[in-house]
Amino acid sequence: VETSTPRAGSQVVVTTARHSAAYRADPLRLTEMAVSNIESVDLAEFAKPQPWWRKLFGPECGLSAEKYSVATQLFVGGVTGWCTGFIFQKVGKLAATAVGGGFFLLQLANHSGYIKVDWQRVEKDMKKAKEQLKIRKSNQIPTEVRSKAEEVVSFVKKNLLVTGGFFGGFLLGVAS
Repeated sequence: VETSTPRAGSQVVVTTARHSAAYRADPLRLTEMAVSNIESVDLAEFAKPQPWWRKLFGPECGLSAEKYSVATQLFVGGVTGWCTGFIFQKVGKLAATAVGGGFFLLQLANHSGYIKVDWQRVEKDMKKAKEQLKIRKSNQIPTEVRSKAEEVVSFVKKNLLVTGGFFGGFLLGVAS
């Protein structure tokens, strides 16, 4: 156990002693050992004013919040969110164009007679899929989904400002 320099009014002293025959026999050695094995807990750390996110979300939030300023966290979150939103927008437009164009070409080929669709078989397969969905329908959330959701909530709590900046930046990136 380490000792630290005490501050006035800001420590709790805890003593520990080893129970060995040599120290039990000599009270002076026992006293020396107890004094040398003092552990102090700094209560000034607990008396500090806590940030608003720590008051709102509890002590497990904000690991990065103490390292960087609020402006830095919001800026980093906002920039990364904007970049992600902008890329999401561009890729989304490309994917929508590809899917829509593919569907248009399939319809054109069907109308021209290049493709014949067996609609009775499609209907039969759809009914079969509906039955399988009814059988698998359950009100319970799978454990994998629940664990991932808990991880996301934990991450958001620990990085509240960065996540908020990212979300705002993402919305701006999608809108630009």
